[in-house]
Amino acid sequence: MTRHHPRPRPLAALLALGLVVAATALVWARAGAGPDRCVERAERAEQRSELVTGTGPEVLVIGDSYSVGAGVQPDQSWPVRLPGRVRVDGFSGSGFSAGASGCGDLSYATRAPRSLRTTTRLVVVEGGLNDTDQPVADLEGGARRLLRLLDGRRVLVVGPPATPDRTWGEVARVDATLQRLAGEYGASYLSMLDADLTYQDDDLHPDPAGHREFGDIVAAQVEAMLTSS
Repeated sequence: MTRHHPRPRPLAALLALGLVVAATALVWARAGAGPDRCVERAERAEQRSELVTGTGPEVLVIGDSYSVGAGVQPDQSWPVRLPGRVRVDGFSGSGFSAGASGCGDLSYATRAPRSLRTTTRLVVVEGGLNDTDQPVADLEGGARRLLRLLDGRRVLVVGPPATPDRTWGEVARVDATLQRLAGEYGASYLSMLDADLTYQDDDLHPDPAGHREFGDIVAAQVEAMLTSS
């Protein structure tokens, strides 16, 4: 029997493979994510999507770890405080920008089509903290893409809170950009810069009391929008 030995790879191919591996590792390191971490986030996102709360007009929440409820129980996450029949499409580490997540393009505009339904009465888009280190052009491009996709629907954009883990300038820049774009596309905007939240030990994610406060602030705006439509 003739035994075929594998041919050695050309140097160029080996270098290219090394660059791909290095680039992937760099992306994971930048976002604090890796293959296992991304799987965990995807599983938690799936679990949160299965929790549908309330009754009445259908409300879809698109967001990040705040919407998922990172560090708290799913039924303690702020979207459970909203009126209506609430569904959540959340993914930890994601944002408006395509590069916000280290787990691939999980931007809101990329994910929205899978969750939108003809029966969706109101879309609540929450986030921005994971966009604070992204180029303004990427943040703006991702937000415009999402708002164009949601054209014709009632939309409430909920901006990022001023967490201890981020500088005021970083959060305020994102807040101002999102507020301007929401106005351009006829969406409602709710700034959370002045929200007095309490946080977990990481100084980034709200604790159960912080989620209640966050949810009650958003709920008041959602209630007003649902009753006026």
